[in-house]
Amino acid sequence: MSEMKIAVLATLDSKSEAAGFMCEVLRGLGIKPWLMDLSLQPHEKPGADIGGEPLAAKAGATWEALGEMERAVAGETMIKGGTQALVEAYQASKISGVIGVGGANGCTVFCGMMRALPALFPKVMVTPVAATAAVQWYVAESDIAMYPTISDIVMNRITKAVLENACYAVGGMAEAWQKRNSAQAEEPPLIGVSSFGNLQKCVDRVTDRLEAEGFEVMHFHASGPGGKALENLAGQKELAGVIDITTSELADLLNDGVYRTGDNRLTSAGAAGLPQVVVPGAIDHTNWWVGECPERFHDREFYQYNVEILLMRSNAKEMTRLGEMVAERLNGAKGPVSMMIPTKGFSQHIIRKTQDINGNEIGTWLQPETDQCFTDAVKVNLTSGEVKVLDLHINDEAFADACVDEFLAMMKQA
Repeated sequence: MSEMKIAVLATLDSKSEAAGFMCEVLRGLGIKPWLMDLSLQPHEKPGADIGGEPLAAKAGATWEALGEMERAVAGETMIKGGTQALVEAYQASKISGVIGVGGANGCTVFCGMMRALPALFPKVMVTPVAATAAVQWYVAESDIAMYPTISDIVMNRITKAVLENACYAVGGMAEAWQKRNSAQAEEPPLIGVSSFGNLQKCVDRVTDRLEAEGFEVMHFHASGPGGKALENLAGQKELAGVIDITTSELADLLNDGVYRTGDNRLTSAGAAGLPQVVVPGAIDHTNWWVGECPERFHDREFYQYNVEILLMRSNAKEMTRLGEMVAERLNGAKGPVSMMIPTKGFSQHIIRKTQDINGNEIGTWLQPETDQCFTDAVKVNLTSGEVKVLDLHINDEAFADACVDEFLAMMKQA
């Protein structure tokens, strides 16, 4: 560990004692700390290896100006400058990991910076926020390890033990990172496959076929963070290609459902030039928490999936808009794209009856005329790639095979 350097993110105007303690622990492990002071206002406390003034300058501001800004604006400015400094250090191989310590504001700034670093690079955040439901928004598409401080960040034997554990953790992670990088092993291409429980038959068949062809497969659960993670890894070219079976997060994005994803869904893989097979898997519904569907949708068709999730059947207007959204996002792709559309249903739910908001049966989930609105909109608006319509259900083995065959043809051309 003697050659390792770990970036330590802190605001020395309020967390200097905690930051100093962590630096001492790292030194005791034979690791050199690189202390970044991301305080949002000027102060005179010493100890930083890179302070607020040069970090603010990287964002085109001054430290003094940050102190006069609204807190949120100052935070965004420091994220910009701090991210640039952190990424520059990573790209120059000057650091082998990063650890931050802070409250809600510090967590926002530091996690915002860490998310710009690639997957598997060691990232640790020590914060009381780690014990709250907000964790998913701080971690998002990244792999930040969150350590709850149990109490607020006031130095005592409990807090010191938490900080010490976190330092040992990032040290071990950094050692593993260095070993992986030095091994330089030949690895099979990694393919991203988006997944959902009601599309498991399709996902499993696609996975088995890809693995039989010598690929490694990574599943991304279409729950919002899953789609973000897929786009993140695709954008970093950690993936060699994508079979995007489950694009349902776009329906939640359209209606502000619980599994909504980021605005860059269906864009990063294309921008990276990766081969993409895209399927309208499970876009036939929006997900709501039971009892929390907005009143404006109460006249719609539903199916209660489990004790937590209420599914709302997508209507013709939404299907048209979803087709337009998919086409708009795929039109910017720099690599090969094929849209594979199964005419006999976009999810397993076609076997279900639909219900009103009170649970009374009112219709059937299978609505081919409604789904056709998606197909028509894609055909009209997609200018990049091909649209292939198959008279199959999404979970039919033949449909999964068609998707893999299309993808393999793309990979051979690439």
